[in-house]
Amino acid sequence: MKYTYIIILLFLTGTMFSQESILITKKEAISKALENNNSIKIVGEQVNESKADYKQTNAIFLPNISASYTGITTTNPLMAFGSKLNQEVISQSDFNPQFLNDPNRTTNFATKIEVQQPLVNIDGLFQRKAAKAKFNASQMQWERTKDYVALETQKAYMQLQLAYKMVEVLEKAKVAANANLKLAQNNFAQGYLQKADVLAVQVRVTEVENQLQYAKSNVKNASNYLSVLINDNRFSLLQPSDSLAVEGLNNPTSNLSNERADIKAMEYATQAYEKMYKAEKMTFLPRLNAFGSYELYDNEIFQADANGYLVGASLSWDILEGAQRFAKSKKSKASFEKSKYELNQYKLESQIALNQAERMLEDAENSLKLSKLALEQSEESLRIRSNRYKEGLEKTTDLLMAETQYAQKQLEYYQTIFQYNYAKDYVEFLTKE
Repeated sequence: MKYTYIIILLFLTGTMFSQESILITKKEAISKALENNNSIKIVGEQVNESKADYKQTNAIFLPNISASYTGITTTNPLMAFGSKLNQEVISQSDFNPQFLNDPNRTTNFATKIEVQQPLVNIDGLFQRKAAKAKFNASQMQWERTKDYVALETQKAYMQLQLAYKMVEVLEKAKVAANANLKLAQNNFAQGYLQKADVLAVQVRVTEVENQLQYAKSNVKNASNYLSVLINDNRFSLLQPSDSLAVEGLNNPTSNLSNERADIKAMEYATQAYEKMYKAEKMTFLPRLNAFGSYELYDNEIFQADANGYLVGASLSWDILEGAQRFAKSKKSKASFEKSKYELNQYKLESQIALNQAERMLEDAENSLKLSKLALEQSEESLRIRSNRYKEGLEKTTDLLMAETQYAQKQLEYYQTIFQYNYAKDYVEFLTKE
């Protein structure tokens, strides 16, 4: 009768959750997180920013073309004479000193097309390489962000599994506690037990109900967190399609790889600082640029009876800018050296994290074996004491202690499974290339 009651209660509980919850697999959760997670999207936009910065450096190869249309009216002697020259309307009378010194109002409309073409820009080339390295670093950071979100989603999914498992264990404990309460009340009615024993069993029932309420709240909390990771603003009650169980190692190797995305990102960042340092040193070299313009002139708007062009090249460099250029170069060198130290430090810290993760996995594996053994022992102890209690050979307090211990060992066992699975996933995360 007791086990029939347990089956009916679990069926009703499962029906309740199925009516309100949405089933989801771990693979589906990870896929949705990688597609919709806001953190991934934010870093993705940072990649687009770096890509745009890199494309801006195309300016060291491509020409700069501009066009303008200007209209003026003037009595300035120089401007008036120059405007007539551009319009190609100078006559002998314009050289009259009176007209030169005090010209009539002159109108000029000019259309000008200018082209500037960089030819040799060494510092710009290194700035372009630095922008490329920064772009590569952002791409690697994006990949590592996706790895981290996948790990966090796995963890959240297992936390949801654990939360549901806690509810399941406490539901069984509640059924068992109620059954013991019924038995205690019957024994009390027959004079086999004292009132204090019945009250002790009632206290146990209340404790289990309270724990069960907290467990159900944890299910909702874990579901909401998983919803945040997959960017589901409906916050539906999610339910794992599979139960919490021990997972095997997918990656038996545990070596730190320099090809890991975050380490590659740090290496690319160091390259970017190196290129910027070289770019600062190259500013001491001259720059060679070509330029040209084509111009149209007339004294009437939207007319162009005269034209001319200009083509040339310039070799220029800033010989001395106070102490700014030397200071910038030293600052760039310091940034480059600092990035190298940061890369080495990051590799050391990553290796330490991997060593700790391996020990955490080893400890979790050992705890898993011990907690499973403790669970089996507590289950057998509860079975023996329950049988003896029915025969009146066991104290109520001893039975309650055995029942409480069994429920506790079940919770500890599933908690250990979660810790082991997460430790395994974390080691794989740290060794992923």
